[in-house]
Amino acid sequence: MQILIVEDDRPLARGLQTALGKQGYAVNHVENGKDCLHVVATEAPDIIILDLGLPDMDGLKVLQQIRSQSSSLPVILLTARDSIDDKVAGLDCGADDYLAKPFEMTELFARLRVLERRLSTVKSTLIILGNVTLDTTTQAVTFEGQQLELSRKEYMLLKNLMENTGKVLTRATLETRLYSWGEEVCSNALEVHIHHLRKKLGADFIKTVRGVGYKVNQA
Repeated sequence: MQILIVEDDRPLARGLQTALGKQGYAVNHVENGKDCLHVVATEAPDIIILDLGLPDMDGLKVLQQIRSQSSSLPVILLTARDSIDDKVAGLDCGADDYLAKPFEMTELFARLRVLERRLSTVKSTLIILGNVTLDTTTQAVTFEGQQLELSRKEYMLLKNLMENTGKVLTRATLETRLYSWGEEVCSNALEVHIHHLRKKLGADFIKTVRGVGYKVNQA
């Protein structure tokens, strides 16, 4: 899952990137509304965390322009404006959620999980396919009742596939969701992660669709 943070407070943005990265998200950052709109138009993320107090334009104007390009792209507003009128204005402009500063990271994580479930074919924090169970709250994966040790990238790859059961995800889509801008990616990195997951989950759990990508099927 790729998240775009639109925030001109660099220390806060770095803190968010670190915290969200540890949760397994691919996180990118821009500091103003113009760059945000460029990203949305060229390589839209899965979720946007948008500050209202941007240096070049009001965050609500940015949100309105995002909505003119995409009616479904999830946006969480992140701002020091915490009056009821401000919240109503943000939601009326098309925000999916609203967090007032200061906030707890655990609350942000929970709200992101809600948006992720909206984007996926799964509407629960617990995804069960055959002998494989993935808990998006604890990030625990079990196979035949035994908890597995997965790397961060392995977990996120498996999560993306299981949240889209029956759908083929292309290599490009998966790489976008696994890696942030500037993150060095080996040409065969995705295949290596798939190989490691198959060793832990069985060779047939993840299907290869030749020339297209990968998928998992309903058990």
